[in-house]
Amino acid sequence: MAKITQDELNKLLWSAADSARGTVDASVFKDYILAFLFFKYISDLKQAEVQKLKERYGDDQERIDLRLKNARFILPKGSSFYDIYAHQNADNIGELINIALHKIEDVNSTQLHDIFTVDFNSQAILGQTAQRNKMIRDLITDFNKVNLAEVEGDLLGNAYMYLIERFGSDAGKKAGEFYTPKVLSSLLAKLAMPKPGNRICDPACGSGGLLLLAGEEVQKQGSNDYALYGQEKTGATYNLARMNMFLHGQDSARIEWGDTLNNPMLVENDHLMQFDIIVANPPFSLDKWGEKHLENDIYHRFDRGMPPASKGDYAFISHMVATAKPKSGRVAVIVPHGVLFRGSSEGKIRQAFIEENILDAVIGLPANLFLNVGIPVAFLIFDKSREKGGANENRKDVLFIDASKEFVPGKKQNSLSEDHIKKIVDTYKNRREIEKYSHIATFDEIKENDFNLNIPRYVDTFEEEEEVDLAKVKAEIIDLENELQKVQSQMTEYLKEFGV
Repeated sequence: MAKITQDELNKLLWSAADSARGTVDASVFKDYILAFLFFKYISDLKQAEVQKLKERYGDDQERIDLRLKNARFILPKGSSFYDIYAHQNADNIGELINIALHKIEDVNSTQLHDIFTVDFNSQAILGQTAQRNKMIRDLITDFNKVNLAEVEGDLLGNAYMYLIERFGSDAGKKAGEFYTPKVLSSLLAKLAMPKPGNRICDPACGSGGLLLLAGEEVQKQGSNDYALYGQEKTGATYNLARMNMFLHGQDSARIEWGDTLNNPMLVENDHLMQFDIIVANPPFSLDKWGEKHLENDIYHRFDRGMPPASKGDYAFISHMVATAKPKSGRVAVIVPHGVLFRGSSEGKIRQAFIEENILDAVIGLPANLFLNVGIPVAFLIFDKSREKGGANENRKDVLFIDASKEFVPGKKQNSLSEDHIKKIVDTYKNRREIEKYSHIATFDEIKENDFNLNIPRYVDTFEEEEEVDLAKVKAEIIDLENELQKVQSQMTEYLKEFGV
């Protein structure tokens, strides 16, 4: 087969995914498409490995089988995509796929346990037998058009993220459960500033895109020396993240399934694991997040105060800060603006963070950057190197950036250009003050504002309106009225000529 380009691969895979649009909800069908993509990928890997071994060992099947036992993934006999392709016209094709996927999970239990949570024989989700079988056969036909083992470099991982983004567009508000717009993830990853040797974590990792982008920031520095960790509450999304890691060659990434707040899984020696970099886009103002069960939290995450039951924003922030390494760890998190100014228990927690001198920056962004969610958001950057004994312990101020006015407008969704991103990152890294864009606020200044972090209190973006000469406007109105009277008189004369 000829080498395929990124655009060609994206179009081919979306064409396969498009076969069920309008029949099955996008937020559900994405799980089927992406699972099938992963199934085809490991089948193509196996086929390519077998071909290479045959070229090397000829008909020595014993040596070939021995080598295959050490392959990245093991495929039991009769369970590959090509076995399914050979039986695509079977009436029970959905059941055959389920059997094959479960066999793959069983023999790769260390890596792939329970990774295929979808049921290709589900009447409730995929419809009656005839509709279901047609949909599956269309999938098989489309995926047979490309050999995923021959896709070069990062193309396949990029295509996977492309599909997630497209499904996010179709899923509407449900998209927030598994996808953060790449422009936001990319910006947050840059602001987190990961370095070689770092442990990087996302405690609300969704399908894993933000985590991977943080890793890419280390790769840009010429190093692959970093480790990825994540936790995700929703089972289907957790498996999307696992597959995403494999498709990006991040086989050693540790992704856990569970509720980060009520059951943190990233622990060692009965303590929360500590990370160099923590990034996240946690659910906004999560209701019933579990505060009643965490009053005596064994990890002491809420010693600054217990967030309100109806808004879990500071619960996630408190968890993230607790998992940042003392004197060096960094936290970059996306939050709704209410986090900056709401009072009561949230106000006390916010004050505690500021008094501890670990809040480094508050960055306001434009509205409509999320799919079908119009509210503007902010980034909070916490830096534990500002603690006593840390490299930045003498930094006592907080940088405020108001980037809300600079964006690329779109019909359904706004975006940020590379220049917009560069300006934000440059302003943050160099802690620059720019008129009507950024301001460095002292502790006393923030204290005078009762520890309210609402950005307009610190960055004045008011634009003076041009003075209006009322006398001139009045004269212009009189001139227009006189001109109108002349036109009306002329029209009356013309109409008379026509006998009207």
